[in-house]
Amino acid sequence: MRVSRSRVALWSLALAIVLIAVGVVLHQVSNARCFTLIGDIICRVETDKPMVALTLDDGPTILGVSAALPALEKRGARATFFLIGEQVIQRPDLVRQIRAAGHEIGNHSFTHQWMMGRSAAFYDDEIRNTHAELIAAGAAPPALFRPPYGKKLWGLPAAVERHGYRMVMIDVEEPVTDDPRAYAQQIVRDARPGSILLMHVMYRSNAVAREALPLVIEGLQARGYRVVSVGELLRSR
Repeated sequence: MRVSRSRVALWSLALAIVLIAVGVVLHQVSNARCFTLIGDIICRVETDKPMVALTLDDGPTILGVSAALPALEKRGARATFFLIGEQVIQRPDLVRQIRAAGHEIGNHSFTHQWMMGRSAAFYDDEIRNTHAELIAAGAAPPALFRPPYGKKLWGLPAAVERHGYRMVMIDVEEPVTDDPRAYAQQIVRDARPGSILLMHVMYRSNAVAREALPLVIEGLQARGYRVVSVGELLRSR
């Protein structure tokens, strides 16, 4: 039976449309803050207690740690630092400083690459190698994992569970603005009891967030919130 060229073209077009639609759906799912296809994910904690968790991603860098630790200490706040394995190797002393100051340390992968479409071995190495470097640098055995760029489908969540970690996302994102005061006001406005907040303070490009950090903490405290680590927030349930 011969199939006309026009029918083949229509089938090809239909297949292309389906593949594009699937790709769009998977992209949206991978970007969803509080959804994963398998496993558990934490983006906030259901509680009536006036507590929020502050998370600081990337690094460690001298620039970020030297700004964050004094800001947190002065205001009696605690945070969870999600650190990158490759950068932990370069500055293990900063890991010790973070722990000595009483903050929590989490795993943010080894190379900070997109965690989609990779092999199980790749995910295992990213988690395992960072875990080992954090402990070697003086951190307590980490139990929390933050996926780079928030990307996650099924391979990464399965690896997170294999290694005994819990995946942590957020429910309050940092705003895009050049004004530290506006940055802080939006985070403070969006927070609610049990929220997990995200800030990036480690690199030169994060100057607005570094300047806003004291304002964020003070604004949250003015609303009656305690600023704590993710682990403390989880234990409060």
